[in-house]
Amino acid sequence: MQFWLAASFVETDQFLELAGAAERCGFHTLTLSDHIFYADFDSPYPYSETGTPGWDATTHWPDVWVTIGAMAAVTSTLRFAPNVYVAPARDLFTVAKQVSTAAVLSGDRVTFGVGVGWCKDEFLQTGQDFHTRGRRLDEMIPALRELWAGGTVEHHGTHFDYGPLSISPVPARPVPFFVGGDSEPALRRAARLGDGWLGNRIYTEEQLDRVLDDLRRYLKEYGRAVDALEIIAPLAAVPGADVYRRLAAKGVTGTMAAPWWLATPQEKARHGDGVELKVATMERFAEEVIARM
Repeated sequence: MQFWLAASFVETDQFLELAGAAERCGFHTLTLSDHIFYADFDSPYPYSETGTPGWDATTHWPDVWVTIGAMAAVTSTLRFAPNVYVAPARDLFTVAKQVSTAAVLSGDRVTFGVGVGWCKDEFLQTGQDFHTRGRRLDEMIPALRELWAGGTVEHHGTHFDYGPLSISPVPARPVPFFVGGDSEPALRRAARLGDGWLGNRIYTEEQLDRVLDDLRRYLKEYGRAVDALEIIAPLAAVPGADVYRRLAAKGVTGTMAAPWWLATPQEKARHGDGVELKVATMERFAEEVIARM
């Protein structure tokens, strides 16, 4: 079982210390989220009952790839992934260059968590078509794989038409694509094109069972093995080795946790609410859960 650290909403100046602590504690991957700006969004936020995001204009959203590059410089084994990067809100070659560079600088410690996004405003401001974002991502994933393989390539598709050309640097090993989202199009995209699936909310076991059933059905439909995908799923349960062994038996390969969300009153009183609390709760999680797995 892999343990991924969910570091969304963390203040920017805390990431380097958190990365070092995550590596010491045995976390497999550190994730961070992606948004370009804050505004009075016209698009409803799909993961709340009110449609209103749970953050405001003061919430930090540091650039994913700059932050990963900085964290890679102070670690040696920890992996990094956006959860998730809204690739279709950018042009293909910006994405190709950013991810490739981060993969090279980190020594191939990047997993590309990717999704279509929900915020129409971001697409409008970057000049990308919101309504074709899913179809463009479907074409973008194989195009990126071709670009990162090295050498001269060309592509003549519906949304991207270029070549012959090449980019450099390119990673020494393929960058894994983990598709985020639990809508039918997202699950189908993961089953058809992905190396893994990333859960984008906290799931009960019953909810997760339904997602797993859907993924297995789609994998079979696309002629792929039922165990072809890595499955990373945040779970709505008190952390414990027994819980995670049960998940592993269902085919889940990893879970996400932000241990400071479950800080005890004593920990809060002792450490405050800054990075010291986050590190202390990560150390406790490592001792009580990761070490027992």
